[in-house]
Amino acid sequence: MGDERDVWSKIFGNNRRKDQKLFLIALGVLGILMLAFGSLGGRQTPQPPETKVLSQSETPVKADTAKLKTLDEEEYLAKRLETMLGQINGVGAVDVSIRLEGSTVSEYAVNVTTDKRVTDENDQEGARRVTTDQSESGQLVVVRAEQGYEIPVMEREISPAVAGVLVVAEGARDPRIKAQLFQATQTALGVEAHKILVVPKKL
Repeated sequence: MGDERDVWSKIFGNNRRKDQKLFLIALGVLGILMLAFGSLGGRQTPQPPETKVLSQSETPVKADTAKLKTLDEEEYLAKRLETMLGQINGVGAVDVSIRLEGSTVSEYAVNVTTDKRVTDENDQEGARRVTTDQSESGQLVVVRAEQGYEIPVMEREISPAVAGVLVVAEGARDPRIKAQLFQATQTALGVEAHKILVVPKKL
């Protein structure tokens, strides 16, 4: 009986070793196939949504274009004044040039938080000392636009002062028309008299 058990154990033992080897080989092949198919047709990891950032060129106030903005405002005011002065009887052709001291300044709403601390203490000699510390911090008030951008809330715009006005008109040869042009310019722009010059246009 002992010899028969030894024979059977050798047979089944060899078969088990072969099965284990085949099983390990099959696992290895399966792993290689999975890696190959995964690299070819695997799903890509989804990227997080892009965060919209308001760049400096898209902000409401552009410091780098302040000069261009001033020129645009000067041209706009000059064209409007030309249209009004041209409607005065006897003026004829008229050209206007306006110089501003700067560009329009926009002021934006700010939430201000005030932090006040009062310290009441007595020193070693028994004297009472009260110390007050106060600090303020501000946060810009913004609204969210349809595109998802945050836009500051503007409270008011401060127009620049007029540095000078030049009016060149055909009718300025007539003292009466010249006086009307002068008065109309001063009234329309609210500017001081010494900043206005009215001259006749070359024929």
